[in-house]
Amino acid sequence: MTQTIAPRVRTLVLLLLAAACALLAGAAPASAHAALTGSDPRQGAVVDKAPAQVSLTFSESVSMDDDSLRVLDPKGKRVDDGRPSGTDGTTYSVKLHAGLPDGTYTVAYQVVSADSHPVAGAYTFSVGAPSETSVSVSGQAAGGGFVGGLYGVGRYVSYAAFAVLVGGAAFVLACWPRGSGVRAVQRFVVSGWLALTAATLLLLLLRGSYTGSGKAADIFDLSLLGEVLQTKAGAALVSRLLLLAAAALFIAVLFGAYDKREDEEKRDLTFGLAVGGSVVAAGLAATWAMSEHASVGLQAGLAMPVDVVHLIAVATWLGGLTALLVALYRGPADTPVPALAVRRFSRVAFGSVVALVATGAYQSWRQLGSWTAFTDTRYGQLLLLKIGLVAVLVGVAYFSRRWTAQLAEAVPAVAGQRTKKRVTASGGRGNDKAKAAEKTRASGKTRASEPTAATAKTGTAEKSAATAKTATAEKDEVAGKASGAGKGSGGSKRAAQLARQRAAVDAARQKRQRDSDPHRFGLRRSVLAEAGVAVVLLAVTTLLTQTEPGRTEEDAKAAGAASAATAAPSTGAVTLDMPFDTGGQNGKGVVRVELDPARVGANDLHLYVERPDGTAFDIPEVKVALTQKAKDIGPLPVAPDHITTGHWSASQVQIPMAGDWEVAVTVRTSDIDQVTLSKNAQIG
Repeated sequence: MTQTIAPRVRTLVLLLLAAACALLAGAAPASAHAALTGSDPRQGAVVDKAPAQVSLTFSESVSMDDDSLRVLDPKGKRVDDGRPSGTDGTTYSVKLHAGLPDGTYTVAYQVVSADSHPVAGAYTFSVGAPSETSVSVSGQAAGGGFVGGLYGVGRYVSYAAFAVLVGGAAFVLACWPRGSGVRAVQRFVVSGWLALTAATLLLLLLRGSYTGSGKAADIFDLSLLGEVLQTKAGAALVSRLLLLAAAALFIAVLFGAYDKREDEEKRDLTFGLAVGGSVVAAGLAATWAMSEHASVGLQAGLAMPVDVVHLIAVATWLGGLTALLVALYRGPADTPVPALAVRRFSRVAFGSVVALVATGAYQSWRQLGSWTAFTDTRYGQLLLLKIGLVAVLVGVAYFSRRWTAQLAEAVPAVAGQRTKKRVTASGGRGNDKAKAAEKTRASGKTRASEPTAATAKTGTAEKSAATAKTATAEKDEVAGKASGAGKGSGGSKRAAQLARQRAAVDAARQKRQRDSDPHRFGLRRSVLAEAGVAVVLLAVTTLLTQTEPGRTEEDAKAAGAASAATAAPSTGAVTLDMPFDTGGQNGKGVVRVELDPARVGANDLHLYVERPDGTAFDIPEVKVALTQKAKDIGPLPVAPDHITTGHWSASQVQIPMAGDWEVAVTVRTSDIDQVTLSKNAQIG
């Protein structure tokens, strides 16, 4: 049976790894997690004279260096001073050279968002009138190419290795303490530590090139490495390496002093190892939570500990599952995984799934923000795939629990049969002894009745036989010594070889006996299927961490639509749609501002507030302000009157001159929840 299982195992594992690699290989370059929501001049704008500076506004904080924001003339020459400046981390500006001629200018940017992912893009604006330009704005991507692909592989390996390290150690401590002495389990956990350490070092080396030039030659640039160490992502990777040193000490104790102690002594050390291991595991998980999605956006203070719990739950479930698979397939035949250990892991896995569902629901709400984002954004589509895989995994786990229950029922029956056999064998030996005693007594009576001469003859015969046996033994001993002297060390090698062969035969026999159990065979197959689904699930999870959250993607689409609506100079009414989310109750919706006729002089302003489903609703307060930064005019406040549900209006709004005006709207949905939104409108 073992010979038929092994090829199937290898084939299934290869197919699952191929599927995971296909998911990773088919992924696009790391998507922007901070979206460009505003610019001045805006994309496609035609201004009368050259602006003094170019400003960009992002949906979340970003970091920049001297080359992050560049403005190029039609010939591709830089016309900025190369020193971007910003105040709040979301808006940056760079000053332009004076006296720029008419033509089309290109604004190119490449920054790093607060969740550690690179963001790149480009757009054009024109001074006077559009012209031909030699600068291409296509192909502006960050985190792609060979370095980006290698960085994605490193991220996947780090997540998988974290699950192996934490889940394997938890399986030993919580489910199978005797597993600390199983060599296959030891190698499994140690390989997780080695893989996580190697992946962390690789990510640290790749980080500078990944967020910068993307060139493989820059991987070993020490100056870039020094800059990386000063960033949040670099600090997280260094902290992970320090925590891995503590994890190495934990592993040494788990497979050293802990393994050598007796069962009663292990109980005292288990508590200390559990506390220390939990602290190290939480610290390792925090290195992801503090540098990625959870660290930015809504409720970051709550999102980071929730993310830590989520990562530990995933690692405990998937890593423990893989450790159980290794123990079932690679464990020694004389130390099979007991049914009690499998039942314990079943309870641990159930608790992990509950924590995973609870924390995952919160993360989904935080990253998506609406039901439509499930189907309209790439993040939502990947999240639906992940939810489906988790459902499949739970379904397969149900069958594993059934096999575990049957295995537990079979163990007492086998134990009872063995006990019965021992009792029967003991009874048989007792009858044999009684019969032997009777024969001895009968023989004694016969000898007692024989004459003395017969006794003397018998004694003489026994002495002769003993003498013959002694002589034969002496001859055999002399012959053995002579043979040993003639063959040298060949005899000892032959004996050692025979001993190894006997040990191999015994191990194979024990393994056949173990694998012939149909309940254990069914458990092994179901656990293997679980591990296979877990490999693909981990690949999808890695892609999610590299994908722009649905909430941010929808905001970027809305900003792009509003920018496109005002790209050309306005000769009539202007409509601006601005999605908002204050984070409180009834805090999500869309503000629509209409300016008519959008010309110098008096204008009518209408403001509408709608829910995401399009229904109008009222909010406690709404304010409007108009600003023209190029002329340093404003902000000019506008106080619209409430007309009806979700509708405010103001007439005779005076706009003193033509140009690019910023329309800022402050929305307050409760006493403490408010947000200010801004879009640009061209006034003719």
